Amino acid sequence: MTTTKTFPRTTPSALDIDARGVLAFVDALESTAGVEPHSLMLLRHGQVVAQGWWQPYAADRVHLLYSLSKSFTAAAVGIAVREGLIDLDATALSYFPELDAEITDERSRRIRVRHLLAMASGHREEALDRARAADPTNTVRGFLLTPPDEEPGSVFAYNQPCTYTLASIVRRVSGGPLVEYLRPRLLDPLGIDDLAWRRDETGAELGFSGCYAPTSAIAALGQLYLQRGVWDGERILDEDWVAAATRTQVENPGEENPDWSQGYGFQFWMARHGFRGDGAYGQFCVVLPEQDVVLAITGQSLDMQAVLDAAWQHLLPAVDRPSDTGADSALEARLASLGLPAVRGGSLQGLVDVGPLAHDDAGWRLTLDVDGGTLSVPVGEGEWLVEGPLAASGALAADGRTVLVDVRFVETPHLAHVRIDRQTGTATTVWETEPLHDGPLTLRRPAD
Repeated sequence: MTTTKTFPRTTPSALDIDARGVLAFVDALESTAGVEPHSLMLLRHGQVVAQGWWQPYAADRVHLLYSLSKSFTAAAVGIAVREGLIDLDATALSYFPELDAEITDERSRRIRVRHLLAMASGHREEALDRARAADPTNTVRGFLLTPPDEEPGSVFAYNQPCTYTLASIVRRVSGGPLVEYLRPRLLDPLGIDDLAWRRDETGAELGFSGCYAPTSAIAALGQLYLQRGVWDGERILDEDWVAAATRTQVENPGEENPDWSQGYGFQFWMARHGFRGDGAYGQFCVVLPEQDVVLAITGQSLDMQAVLDAAWQHLLPAVDRPSDTGADSALEARLASLGLPAVRGGSLQGLVDVGPLAHDDAGWRLTLDVDGGTLSVPVGEGEWLVEGPLAASGALAADGRTVLVDVRFVETPHLAHVRIDRQTGTATTVWETEPLHDGPLTLRRPAD
């Protein structure tokens, strides 16, 4: 098994991957309804064989990972297990002794760390709202006060408080924030320079979501698990941890999509091929041990199964298939020219300022009052203009009355459609995809 600290670049054909299959995968991502890619990195034997970012997304930008954050939280637990700070067979409650007297339900008292990791707390369904209702200021307490429906370990239910509690346990045993614990133990060794985490009102990292990291960090995490916990000759995760995390701990045949019903490990999904971490709207860390391949993807995709279908249809058969340098060159050129389409329509030239859209010597600028603050971004015509964590593109609608402006929050999956009535100056905003825990002013990398 190859071990690596950084990712050298090579060509698909050099590592027995047919570049035409990668091209077909890119075609599928761009043409499938419900799929919008923002980035991809494809690794084999610890080397990058293909990578690309759809402008205005870029390699040096972080991207909100949503539930792919869970796999980073689990890595922190695995490191703490290796350091003897966490026992998988200890109860969750044992790490919060101040709650011992009031957690009286026997099933709650029997939830172990390994049950939290496997989404097998015994609850039959998501318990986040119930936990927050039980205690709006202490999610762990609210969770433990929400009695499981079944014996812990016996049923699967994707359950955010499980991962929130894991993050809280890591903070409890380490004495500091999750990112602070991960920095010297995981992030620095893997060369992950930029990773930030959304915190809740108590200052605690969400754990189950809210992690912002570049695509290369997703690839590095996958490569670490592919290398069974070893990186650059240094063991970061125990091999038995990796083995347990990446095999079925609890069956989940009731899940609707085929790649979501193959079993669940420790904050990893088993799949028809290999295993993966994933997050809402198409954030993926796909690991294929048999092929020695890692695939990292970000996007704004509502049909996440379609992304995996495309990988199995096009990418997987391309592994260990003859290629040629001509196909390599065609793929490289394609990946260098990726971009999301700008807003199409008539020119804005000659228009007067209207509502929140104003023109000066620098061009058009959209300024919106939202959530008690101001959102301001330059608007490109036929292109995306980027400023900070925002990018915007605009055009005149065919009716001649409406100005169309799309705003991308380029550190996240999300896009907002702004429509301005030229006669009234009224602006309406509709999300392409609804943010799950942020608003327009907080859809960006959190401050450290």
